[in-house]
Amino acid sequence: MTIEKVAVLGAGNGGCAAAADLAQRNFEVRLFSRSQNTLDPINQRGGIELVEGGKESFAVPRLLTTNIAEAVDGVDLIITTAPAVAHEYLAQSLVAHLKDGQRILLNPGHTGGSLHFANLLRRGGTKAAIKLCETVTLSYICRMTAPARVEIYRRTTHLRCAAFPGNDTGKLVKEIGEIFPNVVPAENVLETGFCNINAIMHPAGMLGNAGWIEKTNGDFYYYREGITPAVAAWIEEVDKERLHIVKRLGLKPIRFVDIFHQAGLTSDEARASGSVYRAIHESEPNRTIKSPATFDHRYIKEDVGYGLAPMAEIGRLLDVKTPVMDALITLASVISRTDYRKNGLTLEAMGLAGVSAQELQKIVKDGF
Repeated sequence: MTIEKVAVLGAGNGGCAAAADLAQRNFEVRLFSRSQNTLDPINQRGGIELVEGGKESFAVPRLLTTNIAEAVDGVDLIITTAPAVAHEYLAQSLVAHLKDGQRILLNPGHTGGSLHFANLLRRGGTKAAIKLCETVTLSYICRMTAPARVEIYRRTTHLRCAAFPGNDTGKLVKEIGEIFPNVVPAENVLETGFCNINAIMHPAGMLGNAGWIEKTNGDFYYYREGITPAVAAWIEEVDKERLHIVKRLGLKPIRFVDIFHQAGLTSDEARASGSVYRAIHESEPNRTIKSPATFDHRYIKEDVGYGLAPMAEIGRLLDVKTPVMDALITLASVISRTDYRKNGLTLEAMGLAGVSAQELQKIVKDGF
């Protein structure tokens, strides 16, 4: 089935990059945001300015709307580019408007995103026969540098993509390849979820730089200056715990530095060294990215609540201990005054409450 009409849900960095890129490639693009204020600059400008590789261009999506029914009516593919904290709202809003044959791509799925999204759709009573899949991270390393202006620093390479249920992965990833030629099939959504590089590195970076963030309002280069050897050591320990869970799941264990390199985010030499510190410091696409100004940011809310928390939850299901993940979740919960073990992505929210390790494998392959 050819993909021609695309709805992009979320008009932030990734959403505007996707909308501009796909519109320029002659797809019919509808860009949705909950906030009219977010869309107003694009309306006033008449489209989105796109900067990539030093070249500037201009893209005009077919529709800008705050009406989700209007956004998805008759489209072939729905791409969510919103933070994971918005998945519940999006799934609940889509239930009444989905049609047979439509595909949904969570770009990205974060950790457990497809399980969560599918669980929400079935609880909402959707009758539509849709296909659902997720990528490990965004298709673009990008930032909004001004209202209605997005800069793509790099397109993510070797972008793992898997369907839920996993039996749909082969066909669906081939179809998504029409949109994003850089996708490659993953074993299942546990592989994509546990390759969540943001969850591996951002919580340690935010908590390790808590004082600096408060003192400067984030006026430093997050990756180049904020990831010190001590912070990198925390990231390495998180990665070891993650790999223990991955092995227990029967998946191929791939180190953070290898995932980071495959995504086009660091040098060959840094990968060969095996050093997390060096890999992040030699990340050219991330070199000029500043720190978040506050803790009220997706690097905490999303990457702890919908990244580390579900990793630790699945680890608990598999009887794998995760002391460093647990410590970071606790510290993030204190800083945010939010209990991410209760208010993050739990086993229950993913539809996995009471599930055994054997049943988990069957669910990711065959669905609920």
